[in-house]
Amino acid sequence: MFRFGSLMKNSVAKPKRTTGTTNLLLTSLSRFSTASLGDPLLQEAQPSTLGPTKPDEKPRVVVLGSGWAGCRLMKGLDPNLYDIVCVSPRNHMVFTPLLASTCVGTLEFRSVAEPIARIQPAISRAPGSYFFLANCVGLDADSHEVHCETVTGVDGPNPLNTWRFKLSYDKLVIASGAQASTFGINGVKEHAIFLREVHHAQEIRRKLLLNLMLSDVPGISEEEKRRLLHCVVVGGGPTGVEFSGELSDFIMKDVHQRYAHVKDYIHVTLIEANEILSSFDDRLRHYAIKQLTTSGVRLVRGVVKDVKPQKLILSDGSEVPYGLLVWSTGVGPSPFVSSLQLPKAPGGRIGIDEWLRVPSVQDVFSIGDCSGFVEGTGKPVLPALAQVAERQGKYLAELLNKIGKAEGGRANSAKDIEIGDPFVYKHLGSMATIGRYKALVDLRESKEAKGLSLAGFASWFIWRSAYLTRVISWRNRFYVAINWLTTLVFGRDISRI
Repeated sequence: MFRFGSLMKNSVAKPKRTTGTTNLLLTSLSRFSTASLGDPLLQEAQPSTLGPTKPDEKPRVVVLGSGWAGCRLMKGLDPNLYDIVCVSPRNHMVFTPLLASTCVGTLEFRSVAEPIARIQPAISRAPGSYFFLANCVGLDADSHEVHCETVTGVDGPNPLNTWRFKLSYDKLVIASGAQASTFGINGVKEHAIFLREVHHAQEIRRKLLLNLMLSDVPGISEEEKRRLLHCVVVGGGPTGVEFSGELSDFIMKDVHQRYAHVKDYIHVTLIEANEILSSFDDRLRHYAIKQLTTSGVRLVRGVVKDVKPQKLILSDGSEVPYGLLVWSTGVGPSPFVSSLQLPKAPGGRIGIDEWLRVPSVQDVFSIGDCSGFVEGTGKPVLPALAQVAERQGKYLAELLNKIGKAEGGRANSAKDIEIGDPFVYKHLGSMATIGRYKALVDLRESKEAKGLSLAGFASWFIWRSAYLTRVISWRNRFYVAINWLTTLVFGRDISRI
């Protein structure tokens, strides 16, 4: 009885709160002007606001997005000059060049994801810096405010209500990326899986393994087996080719050993309207076609006209049944970018000048796949590549640090500051793996320029070495190296989790 009474006394004892903890909590809460959380009508009528910075506070940089551009920017920003606020529907950055490897178990998903708080520690430590799991839904450039809505990620019978709030900024960087292009083709969004996020790779892996197991069930017809195990990839760019190569490796090395009953039914088809890997050297393209064909990948030149639940229809009327459909045909502007009343570049991207500023709007910058040079600059729109986004992020971080040191970090205070040289992009080359320990390395600055181009095992070694050194952090490099070694020794993980 004594022990029970002591336990009850300890369990109801009130925790002590130090004066420092209380002051820190009150300081953080005082930054927000909020409506009563218990009244849904009041929430809708008066959204919360992170108001303008005060004279005794650091200027605030609001970054929309956590992709290559946004994360490289946040990594380079000086937290002694700015408070950094990130708004994104995901709390991590994805190392997209290795995403295809996670679909078949060559790598685990966490090996290609790095939390934002590790990229810029000030986000989780500094009193005025925050990360908000939300989407930006509007911009008021005159008031220096962005309107946001939380992302709950909870579906089902009891979804969480979203919460709208406003953020004031001194400097705004739009790095919200782009979305997969469907070209208005009916059925793509409903039936195809894109390959841009970790949850896309997880969905592909679950679907692939599910089809393998279903095809082994007694009573499944030969025709249905072939459909379930027909993996169709639409898009012959680097992502589509790399995924096809990873898939063919998975089939040859793992399916043949662990799903021997259905190994003769599984096939991969790659559909491209023009030439695969069109940005690569012609010699490398022909090498890739030969290797993919040898690996069992069927190459089809055609244009998808319609996508049905279990088949897609090409422009010539032919039908292609599928069990897994992966769509990788490039990117276009998101609805949010299209809705902004800002200057636009060709293709619908946000227009920027040579210093990555949005013309005619004060204190707004844009980088990454969502931005492009306006026609007045005389520069072409840069390709939607990770290296473009990363270098834009690095350049803009240095530019904003320079502005901050010159006392131009506050809103409307950088008009007369000399900001230095404009952004210049130099292409470093392209790489792509095609399976069977083969890869392509094209180090030319452009398709017309001359330069080194390699193919084969040496290129595969260069590809792996380059990406291992470019992976986001030492933690991820360790994960990736261990995953590669584990796959080499024990094979890929085929657990459906």
